[in-house]
Amino acid sequence: MRNITVIAKREFKGYFTSPLAYIFIVIFVALTGAFAFYIGRFFTREQADLVSFFTYHPWIYLMLVPAISMRLWAEERKTGTIEILMTLPVATTEAVLGKYLAAWAFTGLALILTFPMWISVNILGQPDNGVILTSYLGSFFMAGAFLAMGSCISALTKNQVIAFIVAATVCFLFTVSSLALVLDFFRAWAPEILVHTIASMSFLTHFSTITKGVIELRDIIFFASLIAFWLFANIIVVDLKKAG
Repeated sequence: MRNITVIAKREFKGYFTSPLAYIFIVIFVALTGAFAFYIGRFFTREQADLVSFFTYHPWIYLMLVPAISMRLWAEERKTGTIEILMTLPVATTEAVLGKYLAAWAFTGLALILTFPMWISVNILGQPDNGVILTSYLGSFFMAGAFLAMGSCISALTKNQVIAFIVAATVCFLFTVSSLALVLDFFRAWAPEILVHTIASMSFLTHFSTITKGVIELRDIIFFASLIAFWLFANIIVVDLKKAG
């Protein structure tokens, strides 16, 4: 745990050594607000809730989370610092978890900074704050799943642009797999059990349930298993690159 903590702190501080971190936070806060107020019609709905705010989180993460994850390993491989990191008395698992937790904490910070939305809705009405808190937690874990995918993909290439595009594409597929357009394509030839499985792999399916204030075991297992699987794959990829 000590090595993981040291790496996580190093990586987290590293985000703020350049203006990119501040730009990301400003863009994230601005986009979530703009989507809620203008596209989600926050005021015209005349309801004291943050449904219009959380509805667009998966789509915003599609654009911004791969931008965070693309540098996790691709930059290390490009600059050659991964060799230095791997020569230190640090296990691959510790390095992967440390870098991942730093990125997740950074994303969580950006999410926390949207708290004025929560304050605003409480000033304007009497929302169900339990539902809002649950939605924040769901959004945080969804971001963690996006990051785990992006981290693994970043370890596969030295090119950050390629890492961004591939990660965004994979995350997009996991997001839209429950949409009618996708399911209708599979219903034409695939058995119903396969169609149901594809639909259950969508972020939208699980996140929409959580935003209603309902935390089901299947949703927790979904996000936890995705994070665990992609981090495990990340460890294998880094080990293979290290051996090569």
